[in-house]
Amino acid sequence: MVNLVLVLGDQLSEGLHALRQADKARDVVVMAEVGAEATYVPHHPKKIAFIFAAMRKFAAHLQAQGWRVAYTRLDDPENAGSLPGEVLRRAAEFGAGTVLATQPGEWRLIAALEGLPLAVTLLPDDRFLCAAPEFAAWAEGRKALRMEYFYREMRRKTGLLMAGDAPLGGQWNFDHDNRKPAKTDLFRVAPPALPPDPVLEEVLALVEARFGQNFGQLRPFQFATDRAGALRVLDHFITHALPDFGAYQDAMLADDPYLYHAVIGLYLNTGLLGPLEVCQRAEAAYHAGHAPLNSVEGFIRQIIGWREFVRGVYFLEGPDYPQRNALGHDRPLPGFYWGAPTRMNCLSHAIGQTRDLAYAHHIQRLMVTGNFALLAGVNPTAVHEWYLAVYADAFEWVEAPNTVGMSQFADGGVVGSKPYVSSGAYIDRMSDYCGGCHYKVKDKTGARACPFNLLYWHFLIRHRDRFAGNPRMAQMYRTFDKMDATRRETVLAEAADFLARLDAGDVV
Repeated sequence: MVNLVLVLGDQLSEGLHALRQADKARDVVVMAEVGAEATYVPHHPKKIAFIFAAMRKFAAHLQAQGWRVAYTRLDDPENAGSLPGEVLRRAAEFGAGTVLATQPGEWRLIAALEGLPLAVTLLPDDRFLCAAPEFAAWAEGRKALRMEYFYREMRRKTGLLMAGDAPLGGQWNFDHDNRKPAKTDLFRVAPPALPPDPVLEEVLALVEARFGQNFGQLRPFQFATDRAGALRVLDHFITHALPDFGAYQDAMLADDPYLYHAVIGLYLNTGLLGPLEVCQRAEAAYHAGHAPLNSVEGFIRQIIGWREFVRGVYFLEGPDYPQRNALGHDRPLPGFYWGAPTRMNCLSHAIGQTRDLAYAHHIQRLMVTGNFALLAGVNPTAVHEWYLAVYADAFEWVEAPNTVGMSQFADGGVVGSKPYVSSGAYIDRMSDYCGGCHYKVKDKTGARACPFNLLYWHFLIRHRDRFAGNPRMAQMYRTFDKMDATRRETVLAEAADFLARLDAGDVV
């Protein structure tokens, strides 16, 4: 009997587990652009276009390889509107009673497929380097899950940057070398913008018509939409940017959104590139003398360390993880996250870049948009849904631990040992945002005081019972307690006034 082989929009890998288990001569590959997946959050138009175009090209590639592919376009009249609906429709069409699928990266889709009135076989997604049971075994019995120790195990497992059982260079982590602010006069080559082809143009017209009102600029469209293009972007990064990636990976410049970043997360997360091949390319650049160890190690750590770690956390913690709210934050997401004006230059730039590119690098997400939301007490579910919507590389397995855990501390410390909060000084040190801002980053109080300076202390004091005993935060509480009493009162009162104006919808 014929099997259906379901391939999702983030499973565009020729070696996908479900494809390996299927019979090309008998089975039917099912792929579908469906409204339910395009609208469960208001995705950035670039994200929708990227996924739809990549899906269409991958389907054509499979057909060229001899697969029979039943592909449903968004505007097909018979489109059932959801993935379960499309699977049932195709099962009836082909007389199939069995579905082969690689496990989705979201709990909601796993539940949807397991609820089908068909025999569904969910196969492990072995494109990752650490299977969920392996991560669970590593995590068992640990008082805290810390990426650094997991990362070392992954280095040993893969052999990347290893000399026997020891790390090259004599240390595992070169992060202390990777915190330089960038200068505006440095010459950097942006990732290649690939010209649109007929498949992409057709998708862009569809997305423009159906999702043109979503937050985000669709054109110009800069992403690759097939494996060949993704490899070209990777080649460009290895050649032009990897040597300086490490030193400047935390830097931010208003007029340089990419700096030395690879911008390949969306290709990794949709399967157009594999994590091991990407890391091996970087390692080869080190051994060839093209890139220094601190850059290569920092890049590899993001992939086999952090990326694998957060996926392990997502599946270990269970379906309720994205809705956690350990700090009880309940403020609505401010309108400027969706394009309303703000006087805060750092947020204006980071969000404007997100609107235009569906991209921002990890420090812009963590220490600008995420930092403000945490300091202001924004509901972490709203923050999670915003990140999931606006970034082209965002899929729940990777986005939720980064947002709910790392950025918002809403998981209560599963991902991080302390909240990632800072005053304006960090942003000033790592960017050129503060120079053109309405607020004055050096001002601690007063009408032009940087809101980050005020909200930083307000956050610490309203959560003092939880964090005062944290060894990594105790010094900040001692600093606050040493302030003059009048200054302490002024800081907290001005922070409360700022939050009241934020709640009232004033431009802040």
